[in-house]
Amino acid sequence: MRHLFNRSFAVVSALLAMAGCAVAGGEQDHSGHAHGGAAAPESAPLDWHAEESGILRNYVQLTSEKDYVKAGEAYFDPTGSWIIFQAVPRPTDGSAPDQHYSMFVAKLTHDSLGAVTGLGEPVLLSEPGSANTCGFFHPTEPSRVIFGSTVTPPADNQPAGYQRGSSKYNWQFPVEMEVVSGVVGAVHQDHNPTTHQIKAWDLPAPLWSRPGYDAECGYSPDGKFIVYTQVDAKTGDGDLYVFDVEKKTHTALVTEKGYDGGPFFSPDGKWITYRSDRRGDNMLQVFVAELSFDSNGSPNGIKRELKVTDNEQVNWAPFWSPDGEYLIYATSEVSHRNYEVFSIEAPVGAASNKAPGELAKRRITSADGFDGLPVFSSDGSMMMWTSQRGGLFGDEERPTSQVWVAEIVSLDPRD
Repeated sequence: MRHLFNRSFAVVSALLAMAGCAVAGGEQDHSGHAHGGAAAPESAPLDWHAEESGILRNYVQLTSEKDYVKAGEAYFDPTGSWIIFQAVPRPTDGSAPDQHYSMFVAKLTHDSLGAVTGLGEPVLLSEPGSANTCGFFHPTEPSRVIFGSTVTPPADNQPAGYQRGSSKYNWQFPVEMEVVSGVVGAVHQDHNPTTHQIKAWDLPAPLWSRPGYDAECGYSPDGKFIVYTQVDAKTGDGDLYVFDVEKKTHTALVTEKGYDGGPFFSPDGKWITYRSDRRGDNMLQVFVAELSFDSNGSPNGIKRELKVTDNEQVNWAPFWSPDGEYLIYATSEVSHRNYEVFSIEAPVGAASNKAPGELAKRRITSADGFDGLPVFSSDGSMMMWTSQRGGLFGDEERPTSQVWVAEIVSLDPRD
């Protein structure tokens, strides 16, 4: 998932599909992008307001447990005024909720001082019954979005997917999943108020059609390339590719054995970050890789791959800081029952010779339940992530996964 909430593994499974993107089945979640949700620890509840003081401030819960059974893996548009997120709406008629995530965009609302207060009316992008994950905005054309979608309801006889042992930590890779693209009329009109009205949304069109699961997609900073994950339907092995938007060509970047997924370009477009089950032990690790380019400036492979983490934990959903000098990611370092967001120095530039254990690292979130799938606004002023720190709904035993945002005081692990 990049990317989704498929990112206890019950939580990650929901998370990795999402970010690693959260797709169909499993607990929820990203694969970068599902929200599963770990059971609350037995110790005294963490006072996250106090624990996170000096790190984050002015918290806002953007999606509500009253509206969504679960929501998460959200990304800002390049202007910081809209977000795209995946969610399962809560039925109002007592019927069972949808099996898969739907994809939405919504505009952030603000108070008179410019502080974020919530979301406007969401715009549904995905088709009824389809499985969806890993949405992302075009960097220079904010009204254009991409996300992974089956477009139609996926078949029931899907490959086994990714699963840790016999636990509920798993997510599937629908073979119908493709990267789709479209222009959202409401976003276009918001950014171009004097232009003529265009359709609210057309049926998302696949950018290509290839066998197997294609998702966990993100644009390069100039919008010319899309990096994504392709999972082989027979082997379940996930590899990273880059798609040339103009030439309509695909180039393999990372094809090592194991599930490599949730890739993102660095702010300068010269690196990518991703998570991998490279060791085959279900303990995901974060990597960065320096890209190589042909004479036309198109990525044609990687020069070198560097480890960011190398431990016995599940580390996933990495996302670059706006300056490209550090990453934020979700990890089980605190507990497999309580994923938290950490920041870590990126092994680039002066830090490129540092081993994983030498990289500066910092704990960002300190709340009971899952915290993960963190992202920055383009100006670096806000962090948005998926969290279970909200309230209970009805007779549910634990908080659901929802989208939160907060202003950043300091996340840099080198501070």
